[in-house]
Amino acid sequence: MEELVNVRGIIIKHSPVGDYDLVATIFTAERGKITAFARNARKPGNKLSGNVEPFSFGTFKLYEGRNSYTIIETSIDNYFEGFRQNFESACYGSFFLEIVNFYTRENNEDKELLNLLYVSLKALLNNSIPNRLVRSVFQLRALKSQGEYPGIPGEEALLDSTKYAMDYIVRSPLEKLYTFNVTKEVLSELEQISNRYIDMSIDRPLKSLEMLNIL
Repeated sequence: MEELVNVRGIIIKHSPVGDYDLVATIFTAERGKITAFARNARKPGNKLSGNVEPFSFGTFKLYEGRNSYTIIETSIDNYFEGFRQNFESACYGSFFLEIVNFYTRENNEDKELLNLLYVSLKALLNNSIPNRLVRSVFQLRALKSQGEYPGIPGEEALLDSTKYAMDYIVRSPLEKLYTFNVTKEVLSELEQISNRYIDMSIDRPLKSLEMLNIL
């Protein structure tokens, strides 16, 4: 028997099914990552058209069947439309979505990672913060949220400011996570460390990373 449920979350990817349908992966606050069908979402004028695109954040009304979900209605709070005008930020955002998709599991709640994703996507659209810094912060904090953060490397001669920044990143509340900037030297060290840590944690190639490397 089908049950109607409401969830809050963000579309992290979708793919076409049949002539007009989409199957979307939604990272939700209540049920973690779920997969849901969006019937006729590719038909012009359909009420779901444009509302199940990656980055769409809001409330999704679903039918919960025995083996799958079906999206009935959406109420989108943030489409992150700024990514349409900023290709570089969109590439970083797609990379964040891919990392989240790797770490999350079906029906496994992870509100901390969802909140981190949301504030990090907003930070990518903040011109006062370099995207390279946002990426470094996101990577280190994502590792911390998954219990895979190795700590500050003791074998490297890092700047004291880099060590301070790393400690701040993993300890500060989310609302203060993107309220600082760093020098070029500190950013370079943060990039090297956070990229290496992510490479150690993720055991498969990320498609969006190829584009970032080109950028």
